[in-house]
Amino acid sequence: MNYDKDMLKRFISYYRPHKRLFYLDLLAAFLMAAIELCYPVFTTRVIDEYIPNGMLSAILVTVAILLGLYVIMAGLNYFVNYWGHVVGVRMEADMRDDMFKHLQKQPFSFFDAHRTGKLMSRIINDLNEVSELAHHGPEDIFISFVMFAGAFVILVRQEWHLAVGIFAFAIPAMIWFSVTQRKKMSLAFKGVREETADINAQIENSLAGIRVAKSYTNEAHEIEKFIQGNRRFRGSKNHAYKEMSFFATGMGFLISMLNVIVLGAGGYLTYRGTITVGELTGFLLYINLVMQPIRRLTNFTQQFEQGMNGFARFEEIMRVEPDIVDGKRVLEKARGEIEMKHVSFDYNDKEKVIRDLSLVIPKGRTVALVGPSGGGKTTLCHLIPRFYDVDEGEVLVDGINVKDYTLNSLRTAIGLVQQEVFLFTGTIKDNILYGRPSATDADMKTAAENAHIAEFIDGLADGYDTWIGEKGVRLSGGQKQRLSIARMFLKNPPILILDEATSSLDNESEKIIQKSLVQLSKGRTTLVIAHRLSTIRNADMIIVLSDQGVEEQGTHEELYAKADGLYKRLYDAQFSLESNRGIQGELNE
Repeated sequence: MNYDKDMLKRFISYYRPHKRLFYLDLLAAFLMAAIELCYPVFTTRVIDEYIPNGMLSAILVTVAILLGLYVIMAGLNYFVNYWGHVVGVRMEADMRDDMFKHLQKQPFSFFDAHRTGKLMSRIINDLNEVSELAHHGPEDIFISFVMFAGAFVILVRQEWHLAVGIFAFAIPAMIWFSVTQRKKMSLAFKGVREETADINAQIENSLAGIRVAKSYTNEAHEIEKFIQGNRRFRGSKNHAYKEMSFFATGMGFLISMLNVIVLGAGGYLTYRGTITVGELTGFLLYINLVMQPIRRLTNFTQQFEQGMNGFARFEEIMRVEPDIVDGKRVLEKARGEIEMKHVSFDYNDKEKVIRDLSLVIPKGRTVALVGPSGGGKTTLCHLIPRFYDVDEGEVLVDGINVKDYTLNSLRTAIGLVQQEVFLFTGTIKDNILYGRPSATDADMKTAAENAHIAEFIDGLADGYDTWIGEKGVRLSGGQKQRLSIARMFLKNPPILILDEATSSLDNESEKIIQKSLVQLSKGRTTLVIAHRLSTIRNADMIIVLSDQGVEEQGTHEELYAKADGLYKRLYDAQFSLESNRGIQGELNE
């Protein structure tokens, strides 16, 4: 993978908020490298001067100095390992914050095209490696440069022929080997990233649907799907570690050969009297010190590939600009007038779901949308709060195109109660207050009373602090729906959309919730998507939609009076079906 300068600049920009701590980390790393370079100098002097001349006091002073330096080095090492990692973790957290905020700006179409598990992998797994690179990368490069430069200067002063030979030939060979293996490692670890995202998505999907799997006794099928994905993941990691092992083995072999060459050449020079025994010992120690930055650079190459692959995937998400551009006009005290002018819409350039649709919904009126499946009822309601944008035409609220409003003010004015209720893992109180987090407990309890769920909550041992489990799994369908309605009472929007809010409930729950919805709709512009037509007979206006657009509109009495009308056919067919079910139920009893 190629990493351009702009990407590297964006990566480096995340150091800016933490630059003081980062500079202290580099200073500590510099002092550690300087202390490391002192040991061979002292060793050479002890062997060549202090021991032959019997200078015991000088030896003891040297030992004391080295002990003091290594105590200081231990403190510096702790600082680098702890606070250096803190810098990386803080940068990782900043990136994760930025990605999550960016995802919150994306429209529904983005999440239609991206699996939740893969997005989770990018937020968590990919950025873990970025943290390691952020900490160790600059530190390894800086320490390596200091140790290379320091060792080179000292070795040249001792025996420049051998020093130049090592730095001119041996080390470039190691660098060449490192560079040639970089591309293979990059591709291998990219494959691991992709397979990690896939298996995360598979796990998320399987666990989310565990109840369906058990009800269909398809556990074995889910296990087999996971095993196949896990094998692909295992294969990608095997390949990545194969490339990494070849790289590490090759570097280890080259380092060993360098030690052998230095020992042989240095031993010959000592034999010839060109250098002393102490200088040869110091030379060998410095070569081993030179190996440390080479190992650091080897580790850095691996970390760079892993970290920058993760950052590249982070950038891939961050470069996705939302299809829906925020407007500038604030919608204040919305009246609730809704108008659609020649609206057309489709998903992903497929056949149009809505085609040239025009309608007007006066403020404060309750309007029901009915018709066959696929007529675009839910889609039409999603166009009003701009979950999707129209392809053609205009959607107006209070006479202004919704594209001109800020998304926050527009969506604050609109409430949506859906058939599939989503409750957050937490307590009843958490979920009701989601409608207006700043609300008081008194407001929350009033909302619960209006939604006809207060009595149920008061009967629980922990009341409003009752834990409802993941997605409200410990509640019934009717209880979930009433909680979502209480949440909507607390939000108190002037425009309300009810998307088949009672279609999946039993008759008793439906009657309770219908009372709540009637109360919730008072004084608001309300759009009702109805599956059971008997529930919308009292709507101010009923609009019948099909794939051809608006087929009919009027009150229940007006539409039912049309002998060959679509509404009458739908109503009679449903009434007949419900009657048959009632008779069948009586026979079963």
